[in-house]
Amino acid sequence: MYSQVEHPAGGYKKLFETVEELSSPVTAHVTGRIPTWLRGSLLRCGPGLFEVGAEPFYHLFDGQALLHKFDFKEGHVTYHRRFVRTDAYVRAMTEKRIVITEFGTYAYPDPCKNIFSRFFSYFKGVEVTDNALVNVYPVGEDYYACTETNFITRINPDTLETIKQVDLCKYVSVNGATAHPHVENDGTVYNIGNCFGKNFSLAYNIIRIPPLQADKEDPMNKAEVVVQFPCSDRFKPSYVHSFGLTPNYIVFVETPVKINLLKFLSSWSLWGANYMDCFESNETMGVWLHVAEKKKGRLLNIKFRTSAFNLFHHINTYEDNGFLIVDLCTWKGFEFVYNYLYLANLRANWDEVKRQAEKAPQPEARRYVLPLNIDKADTGKNLVTLPYTTATATLRSDETIWLEPEVIFSGPRHAFEFPQINYKKYGGKPYTYTYGLGLNHFVPDRLCKLNVKTKETWVWQEPDSYPSEPIFVPHPDALEEDDGVVLSIVISPGTGPKPAYLLILNAKDMSEVARAEVEVNIPVTFHGLFKRA
Repeated sequence: MYSQVEHPAGGYKKLFETVEELSSPVTAHVTGRIPTWLRGSLLRCGPGLFEVGAEPFYHLFDGQALLHKFDFKEGHVTYHRRFVRTDAYVRAMTEKRIVITEFGTYAYPDPCKNIFSRFFSYFKGVEVTDNALVNVYPVGEDYYACTETNFITRINPDTLETIKQVDLCKYVSVNGATAHPHVENDGTVYNIGNCFGKNFSLAYNIIRIPPLQADKEDPMNKAEVVVQFPCSDRFKPSYVHSFGLTPNYIVFVETPVKINLLKFLSSWSLWGANYMDCFESNETMGVWLHVAEKKKGRLLNIKFRTSAFNLFHHINTYEDNGFLIVDLCTWKGFEFVYNYLYLANLRANWDEVKRQAEKAPQPEARRYVLPLNIDKADTGKNLVTLPYTTATATLRSDETIWLEPEVIFSGPRHAFEFPQINYKKYGGKPYTYTYGLGLNHFVPDRLCKLNVKTKETWVWQEPDSYPSEPIFVPHPDALEEDDGVVLSIVISPGTGPKPAYLLILNAKDMSEVARAEVEVNIPVTFHGLFKRA
C-alpha cells in the first residue's frame, strides 16, 4: 500500500480541472511583440470536463473533448474554446451521467433500467466512444477532431461549432484509426488502423484519402486501402499510435503492447471493464518493423527485428542512399508504459507513479536504420554504411535483419515526447531539428529543441509552468529549417494573476518572443495544428 504523495510540482493538477466553454472569444494580454507574419489560428484538442455530476472520469484520456483556438491577427491575440458535441458528450449532458465507456472509465448501466433491459442491452454490440479529444486535422476543405476509434467529428475551425460525426467504417475497411495521420502538401491524407478480416484474422490497413478534386466531392467518398500489414498475433493486435511515411515508403512499427481482442469484445458484456483493462504485453516477440512501397502498395519481404520497446510518436522517417532512417520516441518496459497510460490519470497515486518511473529504463529518442538492398552473401555483417550514424543492421542466418539503434536523446528522468518538426518542408525527408515536450515523471515541465545530428539541445523552462506540445510555425520566407517560431500553451497557476498563456519562442534558440495571457485556466491539451489565415 502506498500513501498519496504530491508531485513536487503540485500545481500540475490545474491541467486536469474542469472548465467552462466560452460564449465568445476573449482578448489576450500580449507582452513582447507578436511577429507581423504570424497570422492564423492555433487549434488544439484536449479534455475539458473531468466529471459528470457525481461520476468522475478516471483517466486523462477520458475527459470530454474541448476544442481550443488562439487567433493571431495584426499583433493581437484572442482565445476561444468550445466542447465538441460528440455523442459521448451530448448523452452525458442529457442523462447527467457517464454513458459511454472511455479509455480508463467504465460506464455503468442506467440505474433507471431494470435488470432485464440492462441484460439485453449488453447484446447490442460494443458501444465505441467518439470522444474526439486527441487531435485535429484537415481533409480537403474540412477539419476533423479525432480520437483513436472509427469516429471522427467534423468541426468548424472558425466558430468551433460541431458539424457532424463521421464513421470511417462506412468509407474504408478499418475498425479504428490513429489520431496521427500524415497530411501531404497537396492535401492527401494517409492513416493506419486495425482491421478485422476474414476468419477473424487481424491486419493493419493503410488508408489514403485524396485531396479535394475539381468535382468538389467529399474526399471521404474516395478513401481507399492502399496496403495491408500482417499482424504477428491473430487475436491480439498491437497498439498503434503513429507510423512513418516517406515519398516512397510506409513504415509500421509493431510493438509488444497488445490489445486482447477476445477480452475487449467480452469486457462490456461479461465483466464491466474499460479499454485499458484489455492491454497486455508480449515482450518476447520484440519489435517487428514492416515496410511497404507507398505507390505500389507492395509489402517488402524483409524481416526487420529488434529488442522490445514501446512507442507512441514517430519523430520523422526518411530515405538515404538505399536506407530508411526511422527516428522514434521510445519507452522501455511494458510495466512502465502501462503505468504511463494507467497511472497518469486523474486519481493517480504519485508515489506509485514515481516508483514505477524510477525503476524502469529511461525513455529515449532513437534512430533505427533499415537497409533496403539485401545480399545473402552479407550474412553476419552490419549492412549500415552511412557515415553519420552508429545504428546497425545485421543480417542473420535466418534471414532476419537485427537492428540496434543510435540513441539521439536520453535525459535522466525526462522523456522527450510529443515531437514536432518543420513538417511541411521536411516531413519524410532528411532533417536536422525536432522540438518536443519534456516529461518529468509524466508531468510536462519544459520545452526542448534537439539537433538530431549533433545531439545539441536547447531548453525553455520556468518554475511551476506546464507547457503543451510545441507547434513549429515556419516563417513564410524561411531559408533555414528552424527559421520560425514555436507555439505552446503554458499553464502557470502559481506565478501570477493570469493562470495560462500562449508562449511564442524563437525556434532557433528557444528564447521568448512574446506571450499572450488569458484570465481563465486552460486544461491540458494533447495535439493540434496551426492553420494559416
